[in-house]
Amino acid sequence: MRVATWNVNSVKQRHGRLLEWLDARRPDVVCLQELKLTDDAFATLIGPDLEERGYEFATAGQPQWNGSALLSRVGLADVVVGIPGAPAFNGIVEGRAVSGVCDGIRVHSLYTPNGREVDSDHYAYKLEWLAALAAQVKADTVPQLVCGDLNIVPTDADVFDPAAFVGHTHVTPPERAALTALGLRDVVREHWPDEQVFSYWDYRAGMFNKNLGMRIDLILASDDVADRTAAAWIDRQARKGKGPSDHAPVMLDLDTAPDGDVGPMVPPPSAGRVSPRGAKLPQARD
Repeated sequence: MRVATWNVNSVKQRHGRLLEWLDARRPDVVCLQELKLTDDAFATLIGPDLEERGYEFATAGQPQWNGSALLSRVGLADVVVGIPGAPAFNGIVEGRAVSGVCDGIRVHSLYTPNGREVDSDHYAYKLEWLAALAAQVKADTVPQLVCGDLNIVPTDADVFDPAAFVGHTHVTPPERAALTALGLRDVVREHWPDEQVFSYWDYRAGMFNKNLGMRIDLILASDDVADRTAAAWIDRQARKGKGPSDHAPVMLDLDTAPDGDVGPMVPPPSAGRVSPRGAKLPQARD
């Protein structure tokens, strides 16, 4: 079974690219984030295309911002929209989570709050949201996959230069502790313990071509699922070309690997392993 997660940064803008990618990679289960559509708008825009390809789907939509979806062609049962006990932000319960059981595995499609600035209200909201997620994960008894844009860099090895991120969200000890509290295994990092692996590159300043990225899109698995990993990788090809998302899909092949054990990022970084020291975050230039 092939599982993928992808922050598409607007289904409306990436509609054609998404369908082409589904046809090329043929994932059995897909987690999407940043739909930027309501449930009805998602179903109208892309529902017939998904059904034609054999996918059932469930969404936690939201107009303009956020939104997560779960697609499956191996069954979709016991759907849960949102996270029980998760906080609202400014009185709004945001469309950030949807899960369902696909071929015996509960798969979570998640778009974790960004946090914005350390010690801000949004940062506190992020940590409360993650605590609610941990409670949900631990309460479930079936095998689990937590997938999505988690907006947390697991370790310093997952950014192009740790010094560039000092004082920013995504790398703080409380965020990383919240990730660890899920009690799940990071299948990509386990499969490629010593490789440079990124899933997000800012649109600005040529960050993608320089391969100055970060790994915030994750697939985390319970032991019984992680032990079935045949391949785990980043589909870097999907970040190329005209009008891409700023994120690349993360892929997990269970039991068998249709493309083989292809490497940590496919194809290899176009700029090779650049020397990133001294590079600054694009926002530092603003």
